Amino acid sequence: MTSKERAALRGQANGLDALFQVGKGGVTEAVIAQTDDALRAKELIKVKVLTETCPDTTREAADKLAAATGADVVQVIGGVVVLYRYSEELHTEKKEEKKRPATKQQARKMGYKVRPVRKFRRDQER
Repeated sequence: MTSKERAALRGQANGLDALFQVGKGGVTEAVIAQTDDALRAKELIKVKVLTETCPDTTREAADKLAAATGADVVQVIGGVVVLYRYSEELHTEKKEEKKRPATKQQARKMGYKVRPVRKFRRDQER
């Protein structure tokens, strides 16, 4: 990951809230599973490490989570870790739904029945 990509991700992560916390149990299988699910759903997440109770330092916890989930550590500041992992599911295009026509002419070409528009003059209105 280049420094420009990392800077862009840091900017995107600035407004995010931490999704979960790593506490006195440290980096467990449950925390790894939660992180993996969150990365699959969002790509970019924040995790808070409780520095007083966690047996690992924030950097160690970030490295363990990144290694276990295949993510990149974008940033570690204080007790907050920002992780990123590209998610194929978020970038695959869904099947295109039949688009609605923008104009009546397009609707006629696509085979829709189009009702004529009634035009009223101001003096004919009630």
